Amino acid sequence: MILSPAVLFEGGSGRTNFMSENTSASEWANARGEKWLAQLAGMEAMINPVNEPLIRALHLDAACRIVDIGCGGGGATLDILRQSPAGTVVHGVDISPALIEFARTRIQSDRGAIAFDMADMATAPLPNEPYDRLASRFGIMFFDDPRAAFGNLFRWLGPSGRFAFAVWGRLSENHWMAATREVVAEVMDLPSLDSEAPGPFRYCDPEKLIRLLASVGFSEIQVDDWRGALPIGGGLKADEAAAFALSAVSSLGELLAEAGGELVTHARQSLTERFSRNLRDGVVQMDACVHIFTGVRLE
Repeated sequence: MILSPAVLFEGGSGRTNFMSENTSASEWANARGEKWLAQLAGMEAMINPVNEPLIRALHLDAACRIVDIGCGGGGATLDILRQSPAGTVVHGVDISPALIEFARTRIQSDRGAIAFDMADMATAPLPNEPYDRLASRFGIMFFDDPRAAFGNLFRWLGPSGRFAFAVWGRLSENHWMAATREVVAEVMDLPSLDSEAPGPFRYCDPEKLIRLLASVGFSEIQVDDWRGALPIGGGLKADEAAAFALSAVSSLGELLAEAGGELVTHARQSLTERFSRNLRDGVVQMDACVHIFTGVRLE
């Protein structure tokens, strides 16, 4: 969801070549995590509707050990614990120090039942005890080495354990991100999205992730789509939602700011106009599609 800020300005053209829209795990560990944290409240409120189908897919029918991969600021992790049977233990892991530090401040009366730690899933050591469930809300799309990371996650999961991972569907089915990219493309030259690199649409083709998960040992892999309207920024008017999208959903706002005030004004006005067509009850809500992958470790 957060895009890489590599740019090349072409003198005299009035446009910018946007060289990369992908964010690596190392970027998340540094500045990207801190910028995500700055917009965390609005982002969590926006994607909160995904929690319910994700948690339902975990089949939490008894107390168990759960790890939330790429937990960010811990919102989904806390929700998982709230909806789990008594005695459940939930751990959130993320590569960003800033996000883990913030997540730890949210632990209140649940100490012992919940914890947050830094981890790079490609290299993280095995836990002292296997987990019964693996969960991730948009956290698995940014692995630098996905085969190593998923292979490690397979080893983190105990026999008969289950996983549920949520990832974004195609750009065309996620109207809020499509609109944001389109208005920036009006003033910048954007390359085609690289589906092989870390990024929000890395697994928009379900077959790609199904093959990868099967190759490291997971079984009974299925994918179901959640479709619904997301409140942009958690429920904002059109102009506020446009500002949120340009600053929080990606680094496109930074690029526009570097390119000049007129481009910022054009992009924000254009996006405000697009968002104003999607007002419901006075706030911007736009259709989204999320793939939810499930499967088990049999052995």
